[in-house]
Amino acid sequence: MLIKSAIIINEGQQFEADVLIKNGRIEKIASSISANNEEVIDASGKYLFPGAIDDQVHFREPGLTHKATIFTESRAAVAGGVTSFMEMPNTVPNALTQDLLADKYAIGAKDSLANYSFFMGASNDNIEEVLKTNPTDVCGLKIFMGSSTGNMLVDEEATLEGLFSKVDMLIATHCEDEATIRRNTEAAKVQFGENVPIEQHPIIRSAEACYTSSSMAVGLAKKYGTQLHILHISTAKEIELFDNNIPLAEKKITAEACIHHLWFNNSDYTEKGSLIKWNPAVKTSEDQQAIFEAVLSGKIDVIATDHAPHTLEEKQNSYFKAPSGGPLIQHGLPAMLDFYQQGKITLPQIAEKMSHNPAILFKIKDRGYIREGYYADLVLVDIDNPWEVEKKNILAKCGWSPFEGHTFKSKITHTLVNGKLAYANGTIQEVGSGERLLFNR
Repeated sequence: MLIKSAIIINEGQQFEADVLIKNGRIEKIASSISANNEEVIDASGKYLFPGAIDDQVHFREPGLTHKATIFTESRAAVAGGVTSFMEMPNTVPNALTQDLLADKYAIGAKDSLANYSFFMGASNDNIEEVLKTNPTDVCGLKIFMGSSTGNMLVDEEATLEGLFSKVDMLIATHCEDEATIRRNTEAAKVQFGENVPIEQHPIIRSAEACYTSSSMAVGLAKKYGTQLHILHISTAKEIELFDNNIPLAEKKITAEACIHHLWFNNSDYTEKGSLIKWNPAVKTSEDQQAIFEAVLSGKIDVIATDHAPHTLEEKQNSYFKAPSGGPLIQHGLPAMLDFYQQGKITLPQIAEKMSHNPAILFKIKDRGYIREGYYADLVLVDIDNPWEVEKKNILAKCGWSPFEGHTFKSKITHTLVNGKLAYANGTIQEVGSGERLLFNR
C-alpha cells in the first residue's frame, strides 16, 4: 500500500510525505515515492497520525457480552483511530489466573480487529499467580484500589505491600479510597434516602477519596521502586503527586487522563445524568482545567478513554443501580481533535499523548510512531469535515454515546492496523486481525 501526499504528524513534527507499506510495516517515508503494484491512498490535504494506543478499556468479554465483545468494541476502536488497546481484568470470571488470562488472549487472537493486550488482575489472595505473568507479552498488572466487581478490590495493606515489593512489571491502579466512599455514601443516604441525585456522585466519590488512595499508591511505589501508572486522574489535588522534570522513559511514577475528565464537569450532570457516571467521578470545572494543564505540562503522560460500555437500560436506573462507565473509544481521538480546533492543544501533542507516550511507557515493541521498520498502525484524518454523532453511526455494541448530538469538526477517514485497511470512509473492512502487543522488557 502507498499513502500519497499525507501531512504527517509524528515526533513533534508536521510535514508532507508519502508512506510505503510492505508486509505490515512501514518500508519507506519520503517526499515522493512512485507506485508500482501498490494500492494507493490519495491523502492530499489529510493528516496522518500514528494509530492511537488506548491503555485502558473494558471490552466485557468473557461473561458480560450483552454489553460488548472484543469483536464489537475493536470495530468501534478502529473507527475511532485506535489501533491498539489494553483491556482490563474485571470481566467474568475475573482474569486472576494465568489460565483465565490466556483465555482472553485466545479470544483476542480470533476476534480483534485492533492490536491487543490484556492486564493480569490482582486480588487479595492471588500473588502467586500474579508473579507468573510474563512481562514481555502482557502489558501489566491492574490493581483496583477502589470498588470493583467480584474479588478485585485490593484493600488489605499487607497484600498491597506484597504486590508493590515483589512485582517487577508495570502496575496500573484505580485509586479511590473505599472507606471514604462508604462514609460519604452513608451521609448521602441519610440526606436523600435511596433517591440520591446524580449530582452527588462527585461528592460521594470525592476528591479526598481519590487523593487518599493515589498518595498511598505513590508512597508504596517510592518505597519499593515500583513502576506505577495511576489511571484516570480526576482531581487537581492529585496532580501534585507527579513530576514533569524527568523524561518519560525514566519515570517510575506516571499518570493517565481520560477523555471524559477533560470534556465534562459537574455542571453536565443536569443534562447528561447517569450517562456520565464514571468512577472516578467527573468533578469540578477547576479539576477539569487542572487536568488539561497537567496533560500539556507533562505531569500527566497519557490520554486514554476508559471505554466501559453498559446497556442504555442499565444506565437509566436510579443512582445506586446505574453502573459506572460509558462507551468512548470511537470518539476519543475526534474529541481531542475538537480541542485542537479550539486552540487548546497541538496536533503533535495529541500524537504524543495518545500514541508515542503509551508506547514509551509500556515499552511497546515497534509501535506508536510513524517510523521506517515500525508496524503500519496509521490513521488518516480529514481535519475540516464535520459529522454528527448519531445512533446509526455508533459502533459500540451498547448503541449509545455521551457524545450523541455533538458535531465533531474532524473525521477519521482511514485506519490501518498492521498495514491492513481496517476502516475506510465509514466502512469496517474486517480483513485480517490485530496482533498481540509485545514489550521490550
